[in-house]
Amino acid sequence: MDTTHPQVLPEGSPLVRFSGVTKCYGPLTVLDKLDLDIAQNEMVSIIGPSGSGKTTVLRVLMTLEKINDGVIYVDGEPLTHMPKAGGLTFATEKYLHERRSKIGMVFQQFNLFPHMTALQNCVEAPMQVLGLSREDAEERALNLLELVGMGDKKDQHPTRLSGGQQQRVAIARALAMRPKVMLLDEVTSALDPEVIGEVLNVIRSLNSEHNLTMIMVTHQMGFAREISDRVCFFYEGKIAEQGSPEQLFGDPQNERTKQFLHAVLDAN
Repeated sequence: MDTTHPQVLPEGSPLVRFSGVTKCYGPLTVLDKLDLDIAQNEMVSIIGPSGSGKTTVLRVLMTLEKINDGVIYVDGEPLTHMPKAGGLTFATEKYLHERRSKIGMVFQQFNLFPHMTALQNCVEAPMQVLGLSREDAEERALNLLELVGMGDKKDQHPTRLSGGQQQRVAIARALAMRPKVMLLDEVTSALDPEVIGEVLNVIRSLNSEHNLTMIMVTHQMGFAREISDRVCFFYEGKIAEQGSPEQLFGDPQNERTKQFLHAVLDAN
């Protein structure tokens, strides 16, 4: 393990930093020495073909998967590693647990607890992980359910909610932890076309009004173009090209980016 990485990033550094991050599944390398910096309040969309490593970026940042090499930093501290003997060593579960509350993730399949109401889904983690009282956790959850347009559904169980409604509750649940960065993994892919807009509207309002740092993996090219500060095109575990939405969608330089956008945009 390379221990030459600094233990703490200097002030003014990016909120999230991938430094030489490699992730393998057996002989398959899914992330290949990835370097990626994401600034405070930046909205970054990740696009690319299936198998290019897009979702793996989110999963290793959420500590759902362990990386093989490199270091991920969040908020100036190593996330995947911890200081030891003047260098860095792979983090223990206790260390990860203390730091992963800075990261919120919304999944494709909502992942709500079916036996809990919308309100209970948003209250549980802040009480268990952050130590909030039930009163404070419920007040926070109610405010967030109102924010995503689900205040009137607070007592409903997930099975009584549409897919779009479940996804909005899932967004409120992630926000209830007051994360430093929000990860959105294909949050519209499991939804019927007519309800995609309601979820995108919530993300649009969070981005414009609440200055959240967000990393979004998406196939919604029009939405990525509209909402992103930066778009990263992934191919074979690396960033093949990145830039502003205007540059990347309007004048891509990489041949593989051009092929991908041509195929995706023509299909729509």
